[in-house]
Amino acid sequence: MNTSIPYGRQHITEADIEAVVNVLKGDFLTQGPKIAEFEAAFAEYIGCKYAVAVSNGTAALHLCALALDVKKGDKVITTPITFSASANCIRYCGGDIVFADIDPGTYLLDIDAVRLLLEDAPKGTYKGIIPVDFAGRSVNLPAFRRLADEYGLWIIEDACHSPGGYFADGGNNIAKCGSGDFADLAIFSFHPVKHIACGEGGMITTNDEALYKRLLKLRTHGITRNAADFENDVSLAIGFPGTETENFPGWYMEMQELGYNYRLTDFQAALGLSQLSRAGEGLKRRKEIAKKYNEAFSGRSWLKGQSGVVEGHAYHLYVLEVEDRLGLYNFLRKANIFPQVHYIPVHLMPYYEQFGWKQGDFPFAEAYYKHCISLPMYPTLTAEEQQFVIKTIVEYYG
Repeated sequence: MNTSIPYGRQHITEADIEAVVNVLKGDFLTQGPKIAEFEAAFAEYIGCKYAVAVSNGTAALHLCALALDVKKGDKVITTPITFSASANCIRYCGGDIVFADIDPGTYLLDIDAVRLLLEDAPKGTYKGIIPVDFAGRSVNLPAFRRLADEYGLWIIEDACHSPGGYFADGGNNIAKCGSGDFADLAIFSFHPVKHIACGEGGMITTNDEALYKRLLKLRTHGITRNAADFENDVSLAIGFPGTETENFPGWYMEMQELGYNYRLTDFQAALGLSQLSRAGEGLKRRKEIAKKYNEAFSGRSWLKGQSGVVEGHAYHLYVLEVEDRLGLYNFLRKANIFPQVHYIPVHLMPYYEQFGWKQGDFPFAEAYYKHCISLPMYPTLTAEEQQFVIKTIVEYYG
């Protein structure tokens, strides 16, 4: 096949382009009406009360940590199989990350490993948990919520891989990713390879009004323009202390804490809105691709594991665990197929090794890393292209 097949790819339509162009022709490039429109539409899609659009997923994680008052010395638990931002957000605030191993059957943070950490330490040692819906498979948030409540912890759900996904308990109960029913805060990414692309961009979702209001300030330098929240006297705002007046002038604003410029632009929000309008269609296609992969590889002697067909899985990635991963990786690249590896365990990154983390700390995460490879997974992957990927993998193993 002459065309290259990446592991992920954005899908930009004429409607997407028109939506962006309309904003570019309008009055606002940033801080305009499309932001609120996108937030409202995304909140409805996810099933939460509040959504806050931000510049990227990492900014979303950082703002969550700030809103939850993470400070120096606070200990927070997360998985080593994730993008480093899931851990870095705590370090940005001076907190300490403690990793726990994954469940080898799901590739997700193992709740039993987390429980052991909590049981082995005095109550109050840990402040929170950041479970990750890795590859699009939702963690068992109801169970994590019960554990967090037992130990007085907050939860940030890293749902970057799972918009539209959910956890099913085998009965009639489901927990939607990012809905706010079980996590204090959840975050999403709109990087081009994600389900919804804004170029860059992210979203925080929550059902907590106080956290929502604080996030709005923190994403804009800690500034508020809401007169009901002002702390200074109105006469100071006018510039003439002692003046008797009730109304703050229209120009007045207050920086009330140290925040950041983590805003999304209006034209990115317009692109996100357009992409969101067909999110269901894209999710359906991802599930079709996953089903075909699962059927093609099940029972192969060289296969150690795969993402499989799982109810509620959003399939940002489709992962195989294979023998001779490096050989397969290079063979696919020669065939113009460009897989990826998700992820190098975060605890083995040099930055985190300086804190004492080392090889052997998390056997399941490290065993997974030795064999994992992410296959092409995006809605515009054609049946012919997917069949070529499957054929090439089977050919490699003979």
